Amino acid sequence: MSATTFTEPHRVVYYETDDTGHLTLAMLVNLLVLVSDDQGTDLGLDTAFVNHLGVGWVVTQYHVQVTRLPELGETVTLKTKATAYNRYFAYREYWVLDAQGQTLAYAEGIWVTMSYATRKIATIPTELMTPYGSEETTRLPRLPRPARLPQDADVRIKPYTVRYFDIDNNGHVNNAHYFDWLLDTLPADFLRQHQPTDIRIRFENEVQYGHQVTSEVVHQDHQTLHQIKVGTTIAAIATVDWTTN
Repeated sequence: MSATTFTEPHRVVYYETDDTGHLTLAMLVNLLVLVSDDQGTDLGLDTAFVNHLGVGWVVTQYHVQVTRLPELGETVTLKTKATAYNRYFAYREYWVLDAQGQTLAYAEGIWVTMSYATRKIATIPTELMTPYGSEETTRLPRLPRPARLPQDADVRIKPYTVRYFDIDNNGHVNNAHYFDWLLDTLPADFLRQHQPTDIRIRFENEVQYGHQVTSEVVHQDHQTLHQIKVGTTIAAIATVDWTTN
């Protein structure tokens, strides 16, 4: 049995774009979550159903490959499937397609269920996966890991305070905000003149309301290395490859 594929159209609107008129990386991640949420709702697995099981979905890792970021006013097709899972981890794929069906972006994500009672990873309830037609397997695909910042590197640092409106219904920071923090450390001219082509991010610890976080970046040629920290605790690490526009 192969996993069920779900698609839906989406028109890129002004508040999803930057000043070049292209979809931001943070909003791209929001769209990935949107299409997976909509698939769950379509299958009767909406947020209320998931929550009554005492768990919530949490992403631990993404690998995103971008050919071209969609532009303001462009209608794209969002596509996803919950490809495979095992006792603790679920592997999901995503596509963003243009009007001709060409892939603009492809992403992979590793997800876990977190217990609301313990705030720790929980066994994925069978009833959450069965409707997707996902393959149950002992070995899931390995996503490429981001690199850690070199100890002696020239690091650029920017501080942030986690606001109430940064928090999602799982009680921690919405994944998309990490991408804003990561990229906001880079100069505006660089962001205007470059497009991310390959993004690898790993979420290591929760960030919650009121936390003081620092976003750190090291720039190496056509690649940037990033980390988000709360005090001395690393919350997320990421590596981004870039190309000039």
